[in-house]
Amino acid sequence: MFECYWNDETGWLKPRISPLHNLNLHPAAKVFHYGQELFEGMKAYKGVDGKIRLFRPNLNINRLLGSAERVGLPLFDGEEFLQCLVQLLKVDSDWVPPFTSGSLYIRPTFLGIEPRLGVGRSLNAVLYIICSPVEGSFSQSAKPIQLLADPKYVRAWPGGTGDKKIGANYASTLVVQKEAERMGLQQVLWLFGPEHRITEAGTSNIFFLIRNEDGCLELITPPLNGIILPGINRQSILDLARYWNEFKVSERELTMAELQDLLRQNRLVEMFGCGTSSTIVPIERIVFKDPSGTLVDLHLPTMKQRNPLFQRIFQFFVDIQLGRQKHDWAIEVQ
Repeated sequence: MFECYWNDETGWLKPRISPLHNLNLHPAAKVFHYGQELFEGMKAYKGVDGKIRLFRPNLNINRLLGSAERVGLPLFDGEEFLQCLVQLLKVDSDWVPPFTSGSLYIRPTFLGIEPRLGVGRSLNAVLYIICSPVEGSFSQSAKPIQLLADPKYVRAWPGGTGDKKIGANYASTLVVQKEAERMGLQQVLWLFGPEHRITEAGTSNIFFLIRNEDGCLELITPPLNGIILPGINRQSILDLARYWNEFKVSERELTMAELQDLLRQNRLVEMFGCGTSSTIVPIERIVFKDPSGTLVDLHLPTMKQRNPLFQRIFQFFVDIQLGRQKHDWAIEVQ
């Protein structure tokens, strides 16, 4: 693991890479009481040529720094952090699975650890990185999922921290996730406001491919309005779709009422989520609890498409991650 400590008097201390070990924290450490912490999620891939690659790590680092600023943790040089990560991956290179079986999940974590009760910015902090091999297929995208949409629950709100990667954003979702699982569903579709604006799916950003009123294909994702996490795959899909220039690309809000209208009019083509864990995940069904409490079962046509967009995007990303296609989004660990 990598770790580096900071204090308000001397700043950042010398970073080190050492065997995985427990952290020794005082019971009064601020992270335990006031939630001053954040994390990131990245992956390292071993390509068809045996080289290890990261996928757009600078976007993760920029997001990490944005989260740190929001919760009052100290900032650092992003390029130096990337160099430290590369050194860790060189040490842990044997833990990166071959491309046929998975990848190495990377979890940077940043904690305020000052041993003092009282709400206030921590004067001590630790930044560390742990890694773990994870399974995953690179031959096809994840299996389609089914979602619970209940406007009773809200993941994020304007002025909050929904656009930052901090643990508090996830703790309040666990009970709702369990409810979805009891109903035989895999994830939660998060809604916001009286209009039931669609925001995210589980821990993933969301995309819709529709035929708009002009009869043209349009790819839609909710805008970064403060309650949406700025996902790396989200940005990559937008960049890629605009580069292809084959259909309209929009960052705009979509409500549950609009989604139901699209279904009735046979204008919804695909709906899929994206994130670090699954890359791209198609969505085939939503169970929506409407304002009257009635459960509305919505079946989506995502898996009925002959050449689905979500699979095309997935394959494009995989080809970069595994080195089949040269691209500046891939950073080689050398």
